[in-house]
Amino acid sequence: MATDEKRWFTYDIVAEDPGTHARAGVLHTPHGDVPTPIFMPVGTKGTVKGITVPQLEEVGAKIILANTYHLAMRPGDALVAELGGLHGFMRWPHPILTDSGGFQAFSHEEFFRLSRDGVRFRAVDYDGRWIEWTPEENMAIAQNLGSDICMQLDQCVGYPAPREKVERSVELSALWAERCLAAHTRPDQALFGIVQGGMHWDLRLRSLRHLLDAGDFPGFGIGGYSVGEDHEVMFETLEPLVSQEMPHDKPRYLMGVGNPATLVRGVACGIDMFDCVLPTRTGRTGTAFSSEGRLNLRHARFVHDAGPLDPECTCPVCRAGYSRAYLHHLVRQNEMVGATLVSLHNVYYLLDLMRRAREAIIEGRYAEFAARFADSPAAKDW
Repeated sequence: MATDEKRWFTYDIVAEDPGTHARAGVLHTPHGDVPTPIFMPVGTKGTVKGITVPQLEEVGAKIILANTYHLAMRPGDALVAELGGLHGFMRWPHPILTDSGGFQAFSHEEFFRLSRDGVRFRAVDYDGRWIEWTPEENMAIAQNLGSDICMQLDQCVGYPAPREKVERSVELSALWAERCLAAHTRPDQALFGIVQGGMHWDLRLRSLRHLLDAGDFPGFGIGGYSVGEDHEVMFETLEPLVSQEMPHDKPRYLMGVGNPATLVRGVACGIDMFDCVLPTRTGRTGTAFSSEGRLNLRHARFVHDAGPLDPECTCPVCRAGYSRAYLHHLVRQNEMVGATLVSLHNVYYLLDLMRRAREAIIEGRYAEFAARFADSPAAKDW
């Protein structure tokens, strides 16, 4: 990490739980401080679906995520740069993280080709043209978007996959990490490396060693999990990777994971940052997180339910007294405000869960907090 970048980005650990590997910290960025552990709502195309910036601020969002692939396609990263970068374009004055877009590129399946130089893929979800991304081009897009944190171009492999395919993803991701580091020149933007390796312990270690040898990344993403495997399978390698092998003084970001029980367990491993589309995606279909577990508000049992969405929740939706019956009506009628209200509640639920987790870490009682959550109905979040 260059000297100028170190001036912009630092990570302070303020407390460590004595009974787990959980830690509370503060990530300092040019657009503000981020308390960790933290959940990052996902604004894929420059907006967290159905939720306005003032609403995000009201529920306590500290940092949001946007997607490089979708923004590069439309409206285009050059236009975003012209209009003040993502902060000015979205009117979000707080920290932003952009992913590499690699997951979206590779999700095109038969319409992408890999090489040491990068990836070639067909944008079948837009205009159908073929696009080539090298690590250098990917970094140019990220720097145009102007997020506080960007991610290296990597290859994510689904589960299950042949070992040789996972091994190739580790080697390509490592090669691209070096080239991303060399191409990244914006001092007010931090570049995170990404650990790959699937469910193979030796490949996870190899990927991490590659990144540590490549240069001084200010933080690390952990990719290639929650791609089809059972969560118990995921934690077999995730827990020792985070708690025993990853640098202690750098933020650790588990990419694409957002159900409450996994967040609580992930924090116990030592993970600091999470993101996922889950709270808004499920919100749009009328499914809510709650202290009772997941609630499908389309269910007929809510037709006459005058109670709040979650009696233990203090989000704006629950505080305002919107009844389950009313929310049931809205989602059954596909009213836009129903999707907004449930999504807003879900985002708050995860943000508040991480706020309470942080408080428990600082007070040295996170092991008790995690055990109590695991034994509660709220942990039934599938």
